[in-house]
Amino acid sequence: MIHVTDISKATNGAFNLEEEKVIQVEALTKNYDQLVAVKGIDFSVRRGEIFGLIGPDGAGKTTTFHILSGVMEVTSGAVRVLDKLPRDARLSIGYLTQQFSLYSDLSIDENLRYSAGLRQVSPKQFLQRRAKYLRLMNLEQFGDRLAGQLSGGMKQKLALCCALISQPQILLLDEPTTGVDPVSRREFWDVLAAVANEGVTIVVATPYLDEAERCDRIALLHEGRIQQIGTLSELRDSLGLKRLELRVSNLKAAQEVLNSNLSPEETGTEESTSIVDVQTFGDRLDVLVNNAVAGEAQICDLFDRNQLKLNKIQTTEPTLENVFVTRLRLAGKEPSFIPFPYAKNRNLISRNNVAIGATRLRKVFGDFHAVKGLDLEIRYGEIYGLLGANGAGKTTTIKMLCGLIEPTDGIISLAGQTHNLRSSKIRQRIGYMSQKFTLYDDLTIVQNLEFYCGVYGVPRRLRRNKIDWVISTCGLVGKEDMLTGQLPGGWKQRVAFGASVLHEPEILFLDEPTSGVDPLARRQFWRLINDIADQGTAVLVTTHYLEEAENCNRMGFMVAGELVAQGSPSEIKDAQIGQLIEVVTDNTQIASDLLKTQLEPWRVSIFGDRLHLVLDHPNAEIRQISALLARNELNIRSLRPIPFSLEDAFIGIVQRAQKTNN
Repeated sequence: MIHVTDISKATNGAFNLEEEKVIQVEALTKNYDQLVAVKGIDFSVRRGEIFGLIGPDGAGKTTTFHILSGVMEVTSGAVRVLDKLPRDARLSIGYLTQQFSLYSDLSIDENLRYSAGLRQVSPKQFLQRRAKYLRLMNLEQFGDRLAGQLSGGMKQKLALCCALISQPQILLLDEPTTGVDPVSRREFWDVLAAVANEGVTIVVATPYLDEAERCDRIALLHEGRIQQIGTLSELRDSLGLKRLELRVSNLKAAQEVLNSNLSPEETGTEESTSIVDVQTFGDRLDVLVNNAVAGEAQICDLFDRNQLKLNKIQTTEPTLENVFVTRLRLAGKEPSFIPFPYAKNRNLISRNNVAIGATRLRKVFGDFHAVKGLDLEIRYGEIYGLLGANGAGKTTTIKMLCGLIEPTDGIISLAGQTHNLRSSKIRQRIGYMSQKFTLYDDLTIVQNLEFYCGVYGVPRRLRRNKIDWVISTCGLVGKEDMLTGQLPGGWKQRVAFGASVLHEPEILFLDEPTSGVDPLARRQFWRLINDIADQGTAVLVTTHYLEEAENCNRMGFMVAGELVAQGSPSEIKDAQIGQLIEVVTDNTQIASDLLKTQLEPWRVSIFGDRLHLVLDHPNAEIRQISALLARNELNIRSLRPIPFSLEDAFIGIVQRAQKTNN
């Protein structure tokens, strides 16, 4: 029988302030010559806690990790790790850096043995731990596979195994899931929860705010200062706002009406009915208001006066991104939106015409069928998301559609043309931003942009204005002569996006454009993408970040080379089988382990101090689950149905499709 007292954490992941603090940071400051990267931050982390550090590029997260790991000394302040200076605690610290730290030409086992040798792990301990962690990561059958042949998710799991092989007491993870698909990312976080439950303290930085919601506590870091620390519930409550989801017939007109009634200076006044924030998604608007009832009444009144149809309105909890963006906006830190300087007549494009089409599209590499009979139609002015796990065939599909590789079979239509798709005339009408960074590291930012202006045939009289727009939008004014290779990954992505639209393409392919981009920049990215689509450009985008995929008007889910679901974000979520149930128990990890013995593992996932369960027959299954937990002396503190997120829908569709294919 499982007892609550068997664990090291306090009940339900809620920490007692008197518990042991294994990391203590006081007035930490770090200077690089004239640059002050970290400006007097204070925080502590308790044993077995998952502590999240989130913030935009340049906030000071990586510098903080370098100091905690003992790689770098402080300029001033005090840092203690396991009651030692960080450099003296290094053998008890595991550290995953942003850069891939494995050896691609070594196998999984060889990478593990190398890491174990560095940490002086005995052969007996190595064999025991290798078996334990490879089993935990579902990698035990791949021991002789080269690291370079692993998917992004498998690489990150192997890197985590290498960090855990010495059984550290502290685990530092700097953006460990960037570029990892949603299925692998959820598995990765379930592993972290299991590791933390064994008493390992985890500090993690992530640009994905939906996964940061899985942390026990979260610190918002900006410009070297901590703005706020708390649990997800505390951060949401401190915002003092409610989120309304609106489904409307005319998104653009509704957005304009609501934006004209924004009153951010009134934020936080309980009696105010002001609209604080409006964010456009693919088939809905998210509106932050001070009071849900008064805000809904105000919106209905505005829509009536402007003869706009409101199809549906519902109150939901603010997201962590709402908290983060609102805090920085109030501090005047949100980047300004600068419209693109269009020169072409965009009214010549008919929104009813198909911009990108594919019929029975196939691609075979030897014996491997990468894409299997795909049919696709994307119209001008539409943002279409092509989503799937690593290896699903997304990038292969995009490369065929834009003429980079020849299809094995099928018909492709681009801008109304089905022949000579590699001609310079067609290419001038297409923009492409690849998954890998496509600019030249040894050229300056301006030189890269000038090169792409030449490649795309942008008239010389227009080049300066468009280059200035890219530099201003990226926040790089005064830094345009920097070598591109010196930019952080998120900044490179912004410049690459700017380069892909300089020639005002009619069709734009974006392959994971926001990978590694911070939340503020990601929001700006999507404002630009929406603006470009509003001008008539057809946009095909892939992303592993399902929360941002909500920006797409329509989307398709790929599994093993096949399109298994299509529709708007709302249509896909509404079509899900069964019900998503949120459960809070005495002990989240033990409840998760127990329920995974009764349900398929993908149906059970840990989100901070609660569980999400996907149940096909909720009425019957809830009774069975309640009885199972009761028999094991686990109390259910709350149990309620919640709406499917797009990530929940994606994982359910992918897992069901894979089960059918097998």
